[in-house]
Amino acid sequence: MSADIPVDEARLWRSLMDMGEVGALPHGGCCRAALSAEDKAGRDLFVRWCREAGCRIAVDQVGNIYARRPGRNAERPAVATGSHLDTQPHGGKFDGIYGVLAGLEVVRALNEAHVETEAPIDVIVWTNEEGVRFSPPLAGSSAFAGVAEVAKIHAAITLDGTTVRQDLESTGYLGKERPGERKLDCFVEAHIEQGPILEAAGKTIGIVTQIQGIRWLKVTVTGMDSHAGTTPMNRRRDALLGAAEMVTTLNRIAREQDEWARLTNGRLEIEPNSGATIPGKVVFICDLRHPDAATLEALDGRMQAAMRVIAARGGLEIDIQRVIEKPPVHFAGELVDTVRDAARRCGYASMDLLSGAGHDAMNVARVAPTGMIFVPCKDGLSHNEAESATPADLAAGAHTLLHTLVARARRV
Repeated sequence: MSADIPVDEARLWRSLMDMGEVGALPHGGCCRAALSAEDKAGRDLFVRWCREAGCRIAVDQVGNIYARRPGRNAERPAVATGSHLDTQPHGGKFDGIYGVLAGLEVVRALNEAHVETEAPIDVIVWTNEEGVRFSPPLAGSSAFAGVAEVAKIHAAITLDGTTVRQDLESTGYLGKERPGERKLDCFVEAHIEQGPILEAAGKTIGIVTQIQGIRWLKVTVTGMDSHAGTTPMNRRRDALLGAAEMVTTLNRIAREQDEWARLTNGRLEIEPNSGATIPGKVVFICDLRHPDAATLEALDGRMQAAMRVIAARGGLEIDIQRVIEKPPVHFAGELVDTVRDAARRCGYASMDLLSGAGHDAMNVARVAPTGMIFVPCKDGLSHNEAESATPADLAAGAHTLLHTLVARARRV
């Protein structure tokens, strides 16, 4: 049984704190936008640690990193874990990074216990989960799952004006392996919850059964630039006014739906963005989420219809493009059961959860049995420098991950 194999709580914490120094910010967080100099430094540190732990390193064409702990049977598909090292601009020390370093701690713990597994174990770093510096988000896992083309990811322009391919080359993470050619037995991603449910319930382990669907709409509202002082109120075609009414209407529709609906308008571009000119163009993003595919589709339809009515009333033109489509994902039942059994064997209080956030696991689930393990984070806060989790909870998640992976990889 692997419940007798301990993880090193202090070592895991120290690794997280050391990684947090890469791209450190003034208020305790860190910023490592994908394929930036800071992300390269974080990747280099992870690779060095993995090599010191005896892992073999491979990199694919979009920069995904695979650190393999060999198993007795090299022909068996790898039992995999991991997450991402890139962060939000004001990111914390745990979002994504915890899943990567929990996987490394599993490798280190198995090494110390002299445990050999039948199947190899891969710890994976997926490229550009956050989508801060270039699009699409979840790029690395999307390419692995075959839902994003390598050529399009390579051609994407970053906020610094470079192409992704140029950055992969300059950082040294343009590999030769084709994304998806590596076969996986399963993939289990450990993550902080990024919500308040586990903490409120007094539970240590969240057993994630599904991830809700995500749909992004890019809305362009076009009116007419005109003088702020000379244009009468009833003669204006104010794109910002129309967009503001749309945003409030969309939020009302979401609130009226049910407790699972989520609608966020988190990005707004205004032209000409001058205090003395009526805005002639506004572009904003609608981030719509729901765990039921039919409800997500119905909400989308209602929201688009409402926006078009508002545009027509204000004499505005509107263009709506669907730029991200991630259907709801239900994780593999047998793997969910394995995680549940691992938490029980390790003695941790657990509960089933739905993930409101998108994760690389939702892409990998298209091509391999997939699951997730959540641990609590203080006040449910994430995407914030104040993001926090306790060493004990983080170690419990890593211990549950270890038990889960060994159950799949078969202890020799």
